[in-house]
Amino acid sequence: MIKESIPPLRGRKLDESTIGVVGLGYVGLPLAVSLSNHFDVVGFDSSDDRIGQLVQHVDITKEVARSALESATRLELTAEPAVLKKCSIYIVTVPTPVDASSTPDLSSITQASETLAKFMSEGDIVIYESTVYPGLTEEICVPILATNSGLEYNMQFFCGYSPERMNPGDKTRTLQSIVKVTAGSTPEVATLVDDLYSKVVTAGTFKVESIKIAEAAKIIENTQRDLNIALINELAQLFKKLGIDTQKVLEAANTKWNFHSYSPGLVGGHCIGVDPYYLVHKAQEIGFATQVILAGRSTNDGMAKYVASEVKRLMDVSETPSANGDVLVLGLTFKENCSDTRNSQAISLCCSLVEHGFNVSASDPFVTSNDLQFKYPSIRFCEHPFGEPSEYAAVIVAVAHDEYRNKGVEAFKDLLSERGLLFDLKWVFKEGDADWRM
Repeated sequence: MIKESIPPLRGRKLDESTIGVVGLGYVGLPLAVSLSNHFDVVGFDSSDDRIGQLVQHVDITKEVARSALESATRLELTAEPAVLKKCSIYIVTVPTPVDASSTPDLSSITQASETLAKFMSEGDIVIYESTVYPGLTEEICVPILATNSGLEYNMQFFCGYSPERMNPGDKTRTLQSIVKVTAGSTPEVATLVDDLYSKVVTAGTFKVESIKIAEAAKIIENTQRDLNIALINELAQLFKKLGIDTQKVLEAANTKWNFHSYSPGLVGGHCIGVDPYYLVHKAQEIGFATQVILAGRSTNDGMAKYVASEVKRLMDVSETPSANGDVLVLGLTFKENCSDTRNSQAISLCCSLVEHGFNVSASDPFVTSNDLQFKYPSIRFCEHPFGEPSEYAAVIVAVAHDEYRNKGVEAFKDLLSERGLLFDLKWVFKEGDADWRM
């Protein structure tokens, strides 16, 4: 006899449900605040410090404004897992990084699953937003939920997947304005998950037929972008040797309707610089040899060392004192206008410059020295580089923060010694204003 599954939400209507958001970082906090406009929401984070800041209406990621936190009256913030017991829908938004050997580190997502399993009841739904390889939700997370809760999958509890598409630092492409892919472990749950996100995503949702499809769609988004940037990075190095301006080449090529425009630069962060390794990991697990994906990773991972060697080469050619020379790197986050330094290639650049024998100073308007000084003692952090007397042998603009774009080039040249050189990795300045640009 075929058993009938227990209806999700223990018979409640969606609008009567309490939503638990697990992980209150760049993805989880904006989601929790937005959902609290429609539902009672429990926002859980294992960091007492993070919860303490949010209770004071301070978001150090700068993704959610103080006013939005103050007005989120239906959002309960906690570092106590037991509070999640009152929820019937859980959304997991924890990081999925790689370790030092570029192997997927699943510790956060498995720990989150173990925690939720302690408080789940019949009919509950667990939705994952963390980026994973195809199959991970049902092959890794579901067994953890089932074993630790004693509930049967798709009979007594259910799962969904809706990959995050947050763009940290972007005030235009927000949660509400980016189409959300949704999926569920049964057709009924898929519809419920889609209805849930439709409440907060005004751009619309795109429901797919399986969790695996949603997982795969997310991971190839970032893998495709990584490969495209890797191609441009390789071309930029080639054009540099040929004496051709890469920006002018791209401007010309972009006049064709089907040319996809990308810019060269340092590629890091917790998405583009990580997700391809998840896809390769799954491919290796099933015995499939990928030919292209890791080639892109190799190119992009090597850009920090390439730039450092170019700094050394140009300083030697121009007879700028380089032995123990003072170098300033401006920008330390993995991308512009955000405070996230995870897997930042700008920091890798600093380390490569140290290996070349330079005295490296670094600054970023979104990063405090306390955040990184302990981890990178060989780098001197400057809180206010433009307000300090200085004579750097080289100044390198590594991240295109608006604050840098809004300054005139003379402000950067004032930081240099008499024969100092200005390096522009992100085309912040006009052609000819910098001594070297990507």
